[in-house]
Amino acid sequence: MIINQNAHMSFLNQAITDVTPLSHEAFAELKGMTTTRSLKKNEFILRQDAICKHIYFVKTGMVRIYYLKDGRDVTEWFAYDRQFCFSIMSYFHEKPSKLIIQCLEDCEITFFPKAGLEKSSDENLEISRFYRSLLAGSLIGSQLRMESIQFETALQRYQSLMNNNPEIIQRAPLKYIASFLGITVETLSRIRHQLHQLTFIN
Repeated sequence: MIINQNAHMSFLNQAITDVTPLSHEAFAELKGMTTTRSLKKNEFILRQDAICKHIYFVKTGMVRIYYLKDGRDVTEWFAYDRQFCFSIMSYFHEKPSKLIIQCLEDCEITFFPKAGLEKSSDENLEISRFYRSLLAGSLIGSQLRMESIQFETALQRYQSLMNNNPEIIQRAPLKYIASFLGITVETLSRIRHQLHQLTFIN
């Protein structure tokens, strides 16, 4: 039987169903392998050079995924309420992660262990389908991020972020948004002012 979507569905249940609907039995198997932790703002979920052995589900809060380059940190992405994240290269190759995942807010994080996911995927077709869809979504997101940097202007990237992920605009510090867009804080301020002026005129 497929899990019903309703107002009382748990955040995790809803997020999994958004990836692919599961039977109660498959969902219970997935949930049974997880652990959930409450983390404070600025705590690390994954540190640089650690091996990523989990997929992380952000039940509540917001995290930043970033890396260090030439003495500065560069924001790769943000994940927030009901979203998944992980260091894809470290996860697949079991090598030290260049990416760092850190809480921007107090967070509740559910940890899906790689070993458990892969074992269950080998034995359960539903979980295998969920796992493949989750990994495919991450790869598609990385591709879209790359294409955005290659083919869009800074203004277009900011507008896309506003339209598709307004929570990031509202909750993340400007310096991290600027870093994600590949621009300076000053350039971001000019873009925001420009858009504000256009909105005022219209």
